[in-house]
Amino acid sequence: MKANSVGPGSTLDEEFDGASHLLQLLQQEHEQLLDAEIGKLEQLTEKKAAVIIRMFELAKSRHNCLAAAGFQAAEVGMQAWIDSGSANDRDFASAKKRWAELISLTQSAKELNRVNGLLIGSHMARNQSALNALQSGQNGGNVYGPNGQPSRNMPSRSLIVS
Repeated sequence: MKANSVGPGSTLDEEFDGASHLLQLLQQEHEQLLDAEIGKLEQLTEKKAAVIIRMFELAKSRHNCLAAAGFQAAEVGMQAWIDSGSANDRDFASAKKRWAELISLTQSAKELNRVNGLLIGSHMARNQSALNALQSGQNGGNVYGPNGQPSRNMPSRSLIVS
């Protein structure tokens, strides 16, 4: 099988590039979460979504090629396809190496995504605590109303003149 022919290994380089790009975006996201630069996350989310969609398309193409070659259309099928090749066949050896690199890279991205999720959860909990503090006055009333103005239920100091 030629490296540039349509086969299960034909998308591995592009998938690896996509996973590398995704990992870079996740690292940027991680830095922004640590620096509490929450406003910049929306742009990264859009970029991540585009990369993930492309990676999904490439994986689907690889799965279709695997199925056409008589292998299971999944990651285990890819490993079986690689293992079916000759160790002396350069295309299979290259695919085997790239597949191992891709698996390692996706595991790193998955772990960083998990950590970023924890950081996002921490930010959300801190924001919720701040909102709760603002919404509960000492007397249990709201400090601010829905319009952002001080609530009328707040205790007021009246001047009594006699």
